Amino acid sequence: MDEAVALLDEEGIDGLTMRRLAERIGSGVTTLYWHVDTKDDVVDLALDAILGELPPGDAASGEQSVATDDEWRAAIVALLVDWRTTMLRHPWSAALLQRPTLGPNLLARMEFLQATLVRPGFTGAHLHTATWTLYNYLMGATVARASFQLSDEDRETAQRRLRDRSEEFPTLSAHQYMLEDDWDGTFVTGLGYVLDGIAAAGKR
Repeated sequence: MDEAVALLDEEGIDGLTMRRLAERIGSGVTTLYWHVDTKDDVVDLALDAILGELPPGDAASGEQSVATDDEWRAAIVALLVDWRTTMLRHPWSAALLQRPTLGPNLLARMEFLQATLVRPGFTGAHLHTATWTLYNYLMGATVARASFQLSDEDRETAQRRLRDRSEEFPTLSAHQYMLEDDWDGTFVTGLGYVLDGIAAAGKR
């Protein structure tokens, strides 16, 4: 899958064709079809392949037995930060998050996430809600970052327009809505808010 991932990194989804992939690996298209049925199969395999670039245990500093608040939270933060970083390193992947793929590397990350939540005692409906809340936060933040392509000049222009309409949008104007660009810091801080809520709910 290395060549498929490289082609997707260079050309995006539209640039991936079975013929171009066959040329990169020095094979005929017919031979390629012996291994995969469709382009969608290649995309699914490539998407799962990038999630295996760093095993989930390594992403969470190898921690496999966590119980204290600091330990389980740190393991989840490390996992999700790496997950987001990996997908942003391969921007084409963000457009595929709606695909119902369940490859082994995705499942390994989900297993690590849920197992980490189980160790401090989360079970039942709270476990499932916590798992999907974290997953949805991760995916939403990843898509938002990957799709936001405004230049600094564009953002400054947009903020000036907000200032010009400050009576209509007073809060957005006053708090520099369009100029905030600490995507990584905001992701980690927001993840902390989510984990605070999960931890508080689990103790009720």
